[in-house]
Amino acid sequence: MATRTSSNSRMRVGKYELGRTLGKGTFAKVKYGRNLETEEGVAIKIIDKNRVLKHKMIAQIKREISTMKLIQHPNVIRMYEVMASKTKVYIVLEFVTGGELFDKIATRGKLKEDRARKYFQQLINAVDYCHSKGVYHRDLKPENLLLDAKRVLKVSDFGLSALHQQVCEDGLLYTTCGTPNYVAPEVLKNKGYHGTKADVWSCGVILFVLMAGYLPFDDSNLMGLYTQIFRANFRFPSWFSPSARILIKRILDPNPSTRMTIVEILENEWFKKGYKPPRFEQADATLGDPGSVYNESWDSQNLVMEWKEERPAPPIITMNAFELILASQPQGLDLGCLFEKQTLQGFVKRETRFTSKCPATEIISKIERAAKPLGFDVKKSNNKMKLLGEKAVRKGHLAFTAEIFQVAPSVCMVELRKSGGDTLEFHKFYNRLSARLKDIVWTEGHEVEERNGPVPSGR
Repeated sequence: MATRTSSNSRMRVGKYELGRTLGKGTFAKVKYGRNLETEEGVAIKIIDKNRVLKHKMIAQIKREISTMKLIQHPNVIRMYEVMASKTKVYIVLEFVTGGELFDKIATRGKLKEDRARKYFQQLINAVDYCHSKGVYHRDLKPENLLLDAKRVLKVSDFGLSALHQQVCEDGLLYTTCGTPNYVAPEVLKNKGYHGTKADVWSCGVILFVLMAGYLPFDDSNLMGLYTQIFRANFRFPSWFSPSARILIKRILDPNPSTRMTIVEILENEWFKKGYKPPRFEQADATLGDPGSVYNESWDSQNLVMEWKEERPAPPIITMNAFELILASQPQGLDLGCLFEKQTLQGFVKRETRFTSKCPATEIISKIERAAKPLGFDVKKSNNKMKLLGEKAVRKGHLAFTAEIFQVAPSVCMVELRKSGGDTLEFHKFYNRLSARLKDIVWTEGHEVEERNGPVPSGR
């Protein structure tokens, strides 16, 4: 049995009521928020000022805020406002309900060519607009592409973006950043690159992933991966149409001087099929001082109030695991995918489940004994565990929770969910952990479920 309770207090910041946590990073977390004046749902990125100061990340935060202020496009996540308290900066963003694009790849595999083309058209629209404003994203990947309720693509996460003011006198950028599998070869060579050409390369990799269901460049050895990228060494699946192959081959040209440009992509016959240029009112947004918005939010004279609103404690809701699953399924109870095996290779899990016929106490004990030698601190509470990596990795300390649900008198379901750190590191850790837990996993045709799905490597 699993017991869930609701808090009798809600955190409020200005006119927004804060709800559940949507995601976490090293310097920030994103929470769902509700505008109490309009009842509109928003996503609020909460940045810890002290951590930003300690790690000298002020310039990056300023750049992200300034970029979001500048970019107002139907295929880019919209920033509504920026607020700050004495200890936090709050970036209020558009909240989209369709999830991340890689979820579609995870749950359905490759997309049909027409659907992939539609998303690619929207991606190019957004990137072209950003470039017209002197903004280079530099971290384009399916994890940073969200979908709204109408399946409209929205580019997000401008934390690694560059502004035109950062371009050197030779017209090049020199900061190596991004996710290796999606990064252009000239960026990896660390000899300077054009932001526009590097973004186009990433778009080509994304198109390949949408149509193939896997990455064109993938190797567990970093130097092996770089070699593939430098040589543009990849193979097309048999189902790619000839015109799609020609387009992708021209985009994934390792020579940036001959690589296809966005202007050429917009004129490509494969791209233009069913294409509808975006129509929207272009707001008069100017960059001004790149740090002005951030500085205003940092000014002690413009601080927003934070407070907790106390509410009567609601009754405790007790549900069994099947009821929990039913409540989480908008279209009713469907256990068909609960115990499916992973079928896509080269992808990373953020959440996974397995079943066991062992008692909950034994499962917890086994996970603890398996995790501690791998460098994890373990905290236990009833049928839930929190595990925190002792060493920091690419996105801070890897952290995840393990929760056990009794789904039948002799069957438990174990849910492992990443709560912090890098998804790729979680994938590596899970492979090592699962090897140590083979004796408790019920393998009679029932193994792993990935509700949020495997995703293209590199988060």
